[in-house]
Amino acid sequence: MVTALAGTLVATPAMAQEPGAPPTPPAPTPPVAWGDCPDDVLDPYAQLQCALIPVPLDYNNPDGEKIELMVSRHASTNPSERRGVLMLNPGGPGGSGLSQPNDVVDLGMPASVMNSYDILGMDTRGIGHSAPISCGFTAEQNYQGAVPPYAVDSAAVTAQAEAARGFAAQCAANDTNGHLRHISTANMARDLDQVRIALGEEKLNYFGLSYGSALGAAYASMFPDTSGRVILDSNVGDTHLDRDGMRRFGLGTEEAFPDFAQWAAERNGSYALGSTVDEVRATYFELAERLDAEPVIGVTGHVFRLSTFVALYNEISYAKTAQLWQLLLTSDTAGVQALLDNGDIPGSVAEPPPAAELVPTDNLFSVFLAVTCNDVDFSSDVNDYQSAVEEDRERYPLFGAATANIMPCAFWAYEPSEPPVPINDEGPQNILVLQNERDPATPLLGGEFIREKFDQRSRLVTADASGHGAYIYGDNACLDAIATEFLLEGTLPKEDTAC
Repeated sequence: MVTALAGTLVATPAMAQEPGAPPTPPAPTPPVAWGDCPDDVLDPYAQLQCALIPVPLDYNNPDGEKIELMVSRHASTNPSERRGVLMLNPGGPGGSGLSQPNDVVDLGMPASVMNSYDILGMDTRGIGHSAPISCGFTAEQNYQGAVPPYAVDSAAVTAQAEAARGFAAQCAANDTNGHLRHISTANMARDLDQVRIALGEEKLNYFGLSYGSALGAAYASMFPDTSGRVILDSNVGDTHLDRDGMRRFGLGTEEAFPDFAQWAAERNGSYALGSTVDEVRATYFELAERLDAEPVIGVTGHVFRLSTFVALYNEISYAKTAQLWQLLLTSDTAGVQALLDNGDIPGSVAEPPPAAELVPTDNLFSVFLAVTCNDVDFSSDVNDYQSAVEEDRERYPLFGAATANIMPCAFWAYEPSEPPVPINDEGPQNILVLQNERDPATPLLGGEFIREKFDQRSRLVTADASGHGAYIYGDNACLDAIATEFLLEGTLPKEDTAC
């Protein structure tokens, strides 16, 4: 683990552009040249084209260094009905979006929407094929990513603080080209408008999920006149992810877990995890405490809790998760090893790469930290996190002692170069907020927050459903119909709607 501190480079607020202001226009760019996508972009139907679009690294210096952003396009299936472009974002921050246009086709995006839009995907700045950044996370470091390790006590928070300090220093030390500080939600929103300009589009329509909801909220706030029809799905609750947003993972776990527990209870004859929701919940705590004391083949208490949290994203994961619980209860190490070998346990790997080799998630984790830490200040007082962990262990006992734990943002080398993008509630009525009622990562509260902040610019549609992702990614016909009509006709529901 790297613990040496790197020099701190701070971008001063005086040099920063106001987050609500449009960027100083950069020099004109040549027409977008569409061509083949890179080989690692999943495109089984050969339907995608890709292009590189240059944008300023620093919008305070628009004629300075440029970076190239890769955008993908699934062209309208009926050009005579085409009405514009629809930009997708899968969230993260750190998720690659180049293959996402094919994902929504596979998930059943209506043909009417595919006819009406060129569906665009994108690697936002710092990700994948768009000037990628790296903190240099290696296998030996076992960096857990977005969610810190579950803290069993205050001493565990102190230990995590030292690890977080080292990771923050490592990110700064790996920032050899000075790009890290420019990876922020505000700059990504500015990039979206530069993509719109490069494509010659009057409006940019947008569909973003999870963190993509925060990016979409920032874009609609900074560029109300050029934002088209905007769908914010599975909502963070603002234009950035802060400590409160992280802690809401604990709330979401509590709200979504009963759906899994009910599913398992109905199959008690198969898995023997309990015949009621309460019994399944009790089994969860029994296993977590047992694994805290004695891990099984790398499955620690935190890995067990994290894998259960991830399973709540979609019912398709319930069976594998129930199988893991059953194997752990019966101490079936061979069965656990088989799940590890198949990559079925999030947070753990069967055969880690050589210790010094970068982990495959290095880029994703690096962007997650860069965006989150650059967007907003995090407390650096370890006592604050110890108190939060104790509080959330009581409020959200399933997972709160992880999501309240300390992150590298507490020791980030760069102060935010500008304030978080403020929500702009003045502008067109063009924001449809979609939300499952029981979402483990972005609970209903986030959707309610963003609806309230955008006021009359928005409407909220909720689905009586569990999981992460509502439109297309879920299966609520009522919500899907409202969202599709919005994309086709541009009209919001007259009032908030519960499906």
